[in-house]
Amino acid sequence: MLVVAQKIVSKAEGRLVDLATIEPSARAVALAADVGKDPRLVEVVLSESVRVVRARRGVLIVEHRLGFIMANAGVDQSNVGPPDGSQRVLLLPENPDRSAQALRRGLAALTGIDIAVVINDSFGRPWRQGTAGVAIGAAGLPALIDLRGQPDLFGRRLEFTIIGFADEIAAAASLLMGQADEALPAVLIRGLRWSAPESTAASIVRSPNEDLFR
Repeated sequence: MLVVAQKIVSKAEGRLVDLATIEPSARAVALAADVGKDPRLVEVVLSESVRVVRARRGVLIVEHRLGFIMANAGVDQSNVGPPDGSQRVLLLPENPDRSAQALRRGLAALTGIDIAVVINDSFGRPWRQGTAGVAIGAAGLPALIDLRGQPDLFGRRLEFTIIGFADEIAAAASLLMGQADEALPAVLIRGLRWSAPESTAASIVRSPNEDLFR
């Protein structure tokens, strides 16, 4: 299994935006004043979002068009470079599951090896400090493993247990990738076994009718 950082996938897909080319809307200007961010950056964030979840000074949490609840719609300025004076930001891939599948097929054609692919990114958590790696794209593996109906150690049937398999893989890889200047955007994982059917990272996103906090 290969885990690849979202940032290099986005760069390979040309998801860079120069803030100098952005004309912020009145809504972006007003929201930028509330949160203390560049109105052009806020305009890009809004263009990638379907709704603003929370906004306060220094914080802008939105629902990304792919369903992710995240800060700044994943629009990032760190490790975008080079430092040539431009003000570029990087967006998430348009379709991370499709990107993972394309990478998987390309690797298979190049090497003859059937390898699963996870694209990971770093998310904050609403009730916990710190960021953790999560899967935003997956191909060739189950993003979720449903254990409902299986027995526990003492024979009791599990009723609610669904494992976030791809997220756990993404988090493990993030420990090696790091968050700063480590320059390790790909991690090869060996030894994992699974028997559940394949599913995409899109299946991880909880549907609105199951969202108790919306």
